[in-house]
Amino acid sequence: MLGHPVTAPPRHRAPFMTVRLIRFNKPYGVLSQFTAEGKWQGLKDYIALPGVYVAGRLDADSEGLLLLTDDGKLQARIADPRFKMEKTYWVQVEGVPDEAALAALRSGVQLNDGSTLPAKARLLEPPPAVWTRNPPIRERKAIPTAWIELVIREGRNRQVRRMTAAVGHPTLRLIRAAIGPYTLQGLAPGTWAE
Repeated sequence: MLGHPVTAPPRHRAPFMTVRLIRFNKPYGVLSQFTAEGKWQGLKDYIALPGVYVAGRLDADSEGLLLLTDDGKLQARIADPRFKMEKTYWVQVEGVPDEAALAALRSGVQLNDGSTLPAKARLLEPPPAVWTRNPPIRERKAIPTAWIELVIREGRNRQVRRMTAAVGHPTLRLIRAAIGPYTLQGLAPGTWAE
């Protein structure tokens, strides 16, 4: 019969298509978007893949693991705090946190937008073997620094930095080492892998 209406194809992935998941080691000074802004670079300077989108975000002054995917459901599962995907950070802080500071992070810290959920927190001794940051962090001769591992399930704006400051140890350098099962392993700064 002539005149059957033409319908658009369904907007879901065909069974034979594979999901792309990109792990990217985001350098300092790069935004979690493809377009550059002001003094910050964009992802297009590192990743030239059409059809992939950032799952979650990482501030320009933070480094480490950023995930990109072409699958909307996976993107939501990674980015949405309701799915409780753990995010692991290596944080270089001013001073050396004592057990009381670490216990405060573990039990939840009061911030201006409410209390955080309990986190996993421990000193990293020895410090992680990480790349040199460009530009380097500011260092004070009279004040030591330490590295802590902080694992959270939330994603508030600048949350890790605010948490460490709340317990008396401002963040000097912040590297996201893992999101759920995905890690930085094998990725130099500015490189990506599927």
